[in-house]
Amino acid sequence: MPIQVLMNLFIAGLWMFLQDEASFLTFFSGYLVGLFILFCLRRFFHKPFYLFTFLAIGKLFLIFIYELLISSLFVIKHIVRPKINIKPGIFRVETDLEGDLEITLLSLLICLTPGSVVMEVTPDAKTLFVHALHIPESKPSVLKSKAVFEKAIKDVTRK
Repeated sequence: MPIQVLMNLFIAGLWMFLQDEASFLTFFSGYLVGLFILFCLRRFFHKPFYLFTFLAIGKLFLIFIYELLISSLFVIKHIVRPKINIKPGIFRVETDLEGDLEITLLSLLICLTPGSVVMEVTPDAKTLFVHALHIPESKPSVLKSKAVFEKAIKDVTRK
């Protein structure tokens, strides 16, 4: 992927110098021409077209922002209650992600789910132990978030 970005920047710079005008608009038009050229030549690269990976990263970021807002509202709901009624506990979450990057990213994103913290990852990196603030609400929420995050993480790392 980095070679594709560098090639696109090189094509954009070359386009700008061949147009004999050093402006942002000329560079940007050269960048778009470079995108088109690299898209046409994508079958010759071992990695997928880099724009697809950037779009997957953007999608993961939007999912992150959405989950962050939802978790903030959930925590505010628990704080504002006059009486604290929680049932904390620990449960297991199975995952099919591989590699330290994917597991770490999933663990960090699960910690966003309201009232949940990943306590431990098994040595084979297939099971996460999660502590939840309120098990009846947190467990389904964590499992739903895990499914969404796993798909988005795979889109970013496994193309």
